[in-house]
Amino acid sequence: MLSIAKRIDQLPSTPMLRKILLVTGIIWVFVAMNQGMVSGVIAAIGQDWELTPGQLGWLASAGMIGMALGATLSGIAADKWGRKTLIIGNLIIFGVASGLSGFAVNYPMLLVLRFLTGFGLGGEGPVAFAFISEYSPTRIRGRNGILLESFWAWGWILSALVAYFLIPGYGWRVAFWIGAVPALLAVVYYKAIPESPRYLASVGRAEEADTLVRIMEGQAGIEYKVQKEEKTNLEQESHETVEKVHVGFIDLWSKKYVRTTLVLWVIWFGVNFGYYGFVLWTPTLLLGKGFTLVKSFEFTLIMCLAQLPGYYSAAWLVERIGRKLALFLYFAGTAVAAWLFGHAASTTEVLIYGSLLYFFSLGAWGCVYAYTPEVYPTVARGSGSGWATAFGRLGAFTAPFVVPVIYNFYGTDIGFTYVFIMLTAVFAVVALVVALLGKETMGKSLEEISG
Repeated sequence: MLSIAKRIDQLPSTPMLRKILLVTGIIWVFVAMNQGMVSGVIAAIGQDWELTPGQLGWLASAGMIGMALGATLSGIAADKWGRKTLIIGNLIIFGVASGLSGFAVNYPMLLVLRFLTGFGLGGEGPVAFAFISEYSPTRIRGRNGILLESFWAWGWILSALVAYFLIPGYGWRVAFWIGAVPALLAVVYYKAIPESPRYLASVGRAEEADTLVRIMEGQAGIEYKVQKEEKTNLEQESHETVEKVHVGFIDLWSKKYVRTTLVLWVIWFGVNFGYYGFVLWTPTLLLGKGFTLVKSFEFTLIMCLAQLPGYYSAAWLVERIGRKLALFLYFAGTAVAAWLFGHAASTTEVLIYGSLLYFFSLGAWGCVYAYTPEVYPTVARGSGSGWATAFGRLGAFTAPFVVPVIYNFYGTDIGFTYVFIMLTAVFAVVALVVALLGKETMGKSLEEISG
């Protein structure tokens, strides 16, 4: 008898899979747009409310704290209540909180709302990527993970367009109101997304899983007949599996998972600290180099466009040279680009090196999201990915505080350079850890990898 997992692995890319990837990708666009608007909003609010660098740091970090908590709880909840429920629930949370942020009347109120927005945003990542990974056949799993992550670039580009065209003329509140749009579409998304067959099988809902896989098999022209004795075996296997569903935090540090957990936590902390260390502060740092607010938004928009080839090149490479080498190359490339950007001496160099920084860093992000859900079994995929993501958000929380401290300590003349020297070191360390301790997952089924 072929299991649900093996039947999925035998499938090509079906219309159902492509629809799920597209719908989940659109949700990811809104996640990225909400997160991306923070950089433009911080610069505008700083001028409007006359906030200190420390207050701006807290504004950025409040969302990161929420993201850490959201990632942890959503990952655990997704293993218990399903991927679909958490994807839609988080969508509503961050959409409503973002819309309310546009009505904030003071700094404390905005801090609380940004925390709630972050909670919903943080919960989407580990669940959405586990969801797509579980729907994807082995041979295109990595590519699909990066294609999903590539929607992040479109969301970030949208946020840059909002910052460039709307914030200067209409104020920062309009950015938050636009971020409320996904909550209005939650019902549409709920009807469009079916639950993960792998998850359904893992919790004893074998017939529902079989129905979904049959739809994809029908679209691919494959007919799979289940004999009576196979139905009995499938039900028995499902009931045996459901007894082993809950994998706790301590289990992630057992001998079976400790190397995987350690590597993922280093990767996630490093990529979050490094990425949010520059991306949330880019417009503000460019202001310090003498550019106007509008010009800093313009440069950020141009650099954001480099994210797209970064993602698509990673999607191509990850299924050809493997996850481990792709991760190493993109993190190493990000380290080099960060060094060059920190030493940029002209407008041309700012644009070129900044574009390279976005290219490599977002390629690295794509590889991270493709790799993360592959290294844990179905029963631990949500919680394992969620804890790694949550630990990473500590890096995202820390960076907005560390960057202004270094920048102000060295002064506006050379503070910019020292910020990026620090970020270079962070990306280089992650590349080294991947090279020494990372494991290859290309060409292996999820069940093979997790043992």
